[in-house]
Amino acid sequence: MTKTQTGIVVALGLVIISAGAYLAFFTPQAQAPTVTQDPAQQGKATYANATENDIVVTLPFPGAVTGKEFSVIGKARGYWFFEASFPVFLYDEAGNELAVGLGSPQPEGTEWMTTEFVNFKADIVAPQSYIGKATLVLKRDNPSGEPENDASISIPITVEY
Repeated sequence: MTKTQTGIVVALGLVIISAGAYLAFFTPQAQAPTVTQDPAQQGKATYANATENDIVVTLPFPGAVTGKEFSVIGKARGYWFFEASFPVFLYDEAGNELAVGLGSPQPEGTEWMTTEFVNFKADIVAPQSYIGKATLVLKRDNPSGEPENDASISIPITVEY
């Protein structure tokens, strides 16, 4: 390889590394949906276009203190799933996305194409550097993108250990 070719390869490598660093640090993160909550509701689950007749989260409970890695356990009607999963997000107090997981039927292989409740589990891994209040948001999977099919439950928690 000539000096010119080596110089081009090194310059190209630096451009790729610089572009990756820029995207990693300056790309806006997805924001949590804005849900206004009465102060009396603090420490309680908040439903948007849903009720306890659609989805119930057993763990973590509202106000729980969790570790960086935890499971979300509960039951949801089959129509919350699409292709056997639905998204679960963890947001910090400012609404920045910390982690994403998938709620999947439990035990694995359970029939989810039903209107009945289906047990689910989602594993969440928060960044090791994060400690503080957070909001767990479980969203009904909505492949149509139609707003009338959106539904969610938001649960305030604290990530500590």
